Amino acid sequence: MAESKTLRQNEVLAIQKDWKNREFVEVVKLNMLQIVQFLNNFDSSARYKLSCINEKLHSLERMLEFCEAAVQTSNTLTSDDGGVQ
Repeated sequence: MAESKTLRQNEVLAIQKDWKNREFVEVVKLNMLQIVQFLNNFDSSARYKLSCINEKLHSLERMLEFCEAAVQTSNTLTSDDGGVQ
């Protein structure tokens, strides 16, 4: 009878330990999912912001090219005058 009781206690302890392990695994799994979700959101946000910066940079490059062309045209017209007014 004492052996039966000890066996039963060991089974209960094993079940409790198993539940604690399962709970720990579940907590780790949920935390990993949160980290992955954060990283995915960060990636998406960073890509969007870099895309916006790239568009602004492209726009500035076009404006700079336009200004350079205007200055070059102005210089060409000025040098074609030959100093005659």
